[in-house]
Amino acid sequence: MSFIALLISIIALIFAYKAYQMSGGTADELKSKIDDLGISTDNLREKTADAVNRFEKFIRGETKEPESGESEKKEPESQTDDSERIP
Repeated sequence: MSFIALLISIIALIFAYKAYQMSGGTADELKSKIDDLGISTDNLREKTADAVNRFEKFIRGETKEPESGESEKKEPESQTDDSERIP
């Protein structure tokens, strides 16, 4: 049964390639698109790694927090008695 599924998938792949060729695509064009995709994924991986490194430094406190003008300290919230709570 798995042999039939494999045979059908190979036939479908051949039909897809033939349809691609009929629509004007060539094997060289397909190879160049695959190469471009590899380059763009490498670039994306490097950018993601840089962003994660910056975020890690920020979390660990190795870099300053961006100044937003809101450096006011919040007053601690007063603790309420259990008797003052409304059920």
